Amino acid sequence: MEDVFLALGLVLALEGALYALFPQGMRRALAIAVALPPDQLRVAGVGAALLGVAIVWLIRG
Repeated sequence: MEDVFLALGLVLALEGALYALFPQGMRRALAIAVALPPDQLRVAGVGAALLGVAIVWLIRG
């Protein structure tokens, strides 16, 4: 459970840094995401989830 909270903290820190450093870029990225059809968002979400699991699997072995 400790690893889950560590991962959540890292995600929040990185996302927060992106919003703090590049607010206009994040605003544009969100506008693009809102304009995408739900199926494309779903595919991108599944792809990101699989990539994340693969990275953790490679690191944790």
